[in-house]
Amino acid sequence: MPILKSLGVSDPHVRAGTLPLRSSRNPFEDGAGLEEEEAEQPAVLPNGAPCGRRATLERLAGLAPFRLGWARRAGGPGALQPRSLLGRVLGPGGRRSSADFGLLARLQGLRGSADDEAGDTARGLAFLRLGRPKPRRASLAERVVPAGEAAPEPPPKVPEPPKVKEPLSVLEILSLIQQRELARADEHILELEAEELAAAAGGALGPPRAEAAGRRARDVALLYEALQRELWALVRETLAGPGAGAAVGAGAVAQLGQVLLQEEAADGRRGAGAARRLRARWAEAVARAARERLEAAAPGSPGGLAAQLEALRARLLEDLGVARGRLAPAYPAGLGASAVYLRGYHDALAEWLGLAARRRLPLADRYALLHWHNQVYPREVLGLVDTVALDNGELGPLLSPGTLRGLEDECVTDVKAQTRAELLRVLQEDEELWGSAEERPSSLAQDVCELLEEHTEQAPRISQEFGERMAYCCLGGLAEFLQSFQQRVERFHENPTVRELPPDIYISKIISLVNYGPPLRVLAERLARVGPPESEPARETAAGALDRVTRLCHRVLADLLFQELQPHFNKLMRRKWLSSPEALDGIVDTLGAQALALRRMQDEPYQALVAELHRRALVEYVRPLLRGRLRCRSARTRSRVAGRLREDAAQLQRLFRRLESQASWLDAVVPHLAEVLQLEDTPSIQVEVGVLVRDYPDIRRKHVAALLDIRGLRSAAARHEILAVARDLELSEGGALPPPRDRAFFSDIPVARPPFCLGLPLSLGRLPLSRLTRPGLACLPWPHSPSRPRAQR
Repeated sequence: MPILKSLGVSDPHVRAGTLPLRSSRNPFEDGAGLEEEEAEQPAVLPNGAPCGRRATLERLAGLAPFRLGWARRAGGPGALQPRSLLGRVLGPGGRRSSADFGLLARLQGLRGSADDEAGDTARGLAFLRLGRPKPRRASLAERVVPAGEAAPEPPPKVPEPPKVKEPLSVLEILSLIQQRELARADEHILELEAEELAAAAGGALGPPRAEAAGRRARDVALLYEALQRELWALVRETLAGPGAGAAVGAGAVAQLGQVLLQEEAADGRRGAGAARRLRARWAEAVARAARERLEAAAPGSPGGLAAQLEALRARLLEDLGVARGRLAPAYPAGLGASAVYLRGYHDALAEWLGLAARRRLPLADRYALLHWHNQVYPREVLGLVDTVALDNGELGPLLSPGTLRGLEDECVTDVKAQTRAELLRVLQEDEELWGSAEERPSSLAQDVCELLEEHTEQAPRISQEFGERMAYCCLGGLAEFLQSFQQRVERFHENPTVRELPPDIYISKIISLVNYGPPLRVLAERLARVGPPESEPARETAAGALDRVTRLCHRVLADLLFQELQPHFNKLMRRKWLSSPEALDGIVDTLGAQALALRRMQDEPYQALVAELHRRALVEYVRPLLRGRLRCRSARTRSRVAGRLREDAAQLQRLFRRLESQASWLDAVVPHLAEVLQLEDTPSIQVEVGVLVRDYPDIRRKHVAALLDIRGLRSAAARHEILAVARDLELSEGGALPPPRDRAFFSDIPVARPPFCLGLPLSLGRLPLSRLTRPGLACLPWPHSPSRPRAQR
């Protein structure tokens, strides 16, 4: 305190005991006044020592890189403009380059040492403030206007001259890029590039200016690299992370689009050789970002290629939805952002699928890849995207036609090999059960259909052409399998040990073999219908093999059944048969009982078997009649035989209707024969024979002649007129094909017709038998025109 009291005060306006306050220490006073005051009155400390160091520190405080100082410009007296240190160093109109900032580092070191010295001085005088309150400093108004005086009016404001825009430095432009003020940074880069071009077009340059121009060109190149890094990072960020770039605002995307438009306009001024083509590089950056997104979505899922493709579908829908709904509206309309993003993802997907297709894939993965390429991507991805936004409306195929064809060929080859091996294995396993005495259920037809339908159902979902190729491949494998199946069935029936099986087991095995036919036949027809036109030969081969198996099994079943029925057929057409229905009742009862076992057969082969039993039963019924086992020597006998034939025909008809036989064409054969036997006049017999010939075209003259013999017709003229009907039919059908097997009836009834022998006179009747057996005498031709008609018997 004594020290403070002894301080001298030279200013009379300052009361004793306080430190002098200098108006020059006020930071709000004019810088010019500050400089004049300092020049007139050097600063001194209270102890009388000069404080020039404090003035030096105050001046050094303005040496910060971007802190403004006060400097007088040439605009007139008193005109002050703030300028930075580098601005004062470079002079007016200069741009700070990347090399000018080496000076800042050196100045920062000097400023740091000066601040340390000022801090020591302040700490040395800190004891002066101990023990007393801090004195109140007078305000600026109190120092300027004494107490009791009116404040003078402020001087009129002088309009400031327009500020000259100072070009930004390279680091300031880089700072704008890092702050993602991309459009503004690009404008300054274009200005810097224009200065470089102007300097290069000014003529020959000296070494200093040439070095400065090279440095400026390097600055432009580095700034463009930084700008592009930030642009492409922005492209990645808009598609990355949860919510697909939700953290990146629409403003940054809009600035990206503005930069592309500015650069596209600048490329028009630069020319083709110097164009930077940022718009094309933007499309490439979108494709790179899309590739990264797709690779991250499907790195190798444990579910195989199908799971990876599903992950790709989900990622495509997510990213393209964001690009269409949020990113594309933020871009300028002239850029066509939707089309660029769609093309980028399409190209990235094509590259991913191409790499997958070149690997050795299992059959299931190839199916999945083809189905995803042909159906899922066009329907579930492109179907939800506005493809009108594309320039030409076409994206091109994901995989080339050659690659697709190669994948399809590999699928067909693998299916052919796999199905052949699997079908043979299934057939071998089922064949082992045929000879077993145990009746086990078999699923051969079901297994075969499942093996082939697995491929024939997947292929049409990929494409129609591929479905046709797969159907043709499977049909060929099925035809080959059925041929092998036919051969094994034939060996099964030829095996003598099989006949030793119990009849019920044997019949059950045969029915099982027959039941394989309908589903396999339906499968073959469907494959032929789906396949190309050249599938018909394979279908016929498959159907022929099944027909032979069915006929063979039907014949075996019919033989077994008619072996049991043969004793009853042997009782037909005898004298006891005319008076007792025992023989036919035995036939009907046996057929009805066996039909219960045949009901386990599928409908189609069952109908065919019942029709065959119907035909064969009537053939066996008519056979003894045409063999002449019974002769009618009177009209009464003919009437009894005809009536019996009609009754048996009606009973057989009722039986086979109950068995659901579809061979209704057989119902009329026995009634026709009964009519021929009962009619008396020749014209009526001719008409009935004509109807018989019309309904059963396989009948021949020998059958009609045998029937006339049973009737007892011996008139040569009448026989000739009746047999002429059958003869005319034979002549008219000389080149016609025989009826099919299921429509043949009389062709299965052989008749041993002896030559017709005329009635001999008594003298010839007394000749020795050896002379009557000579061919020239005993056997004469049929008479053509009889001399006179003979009475019918």
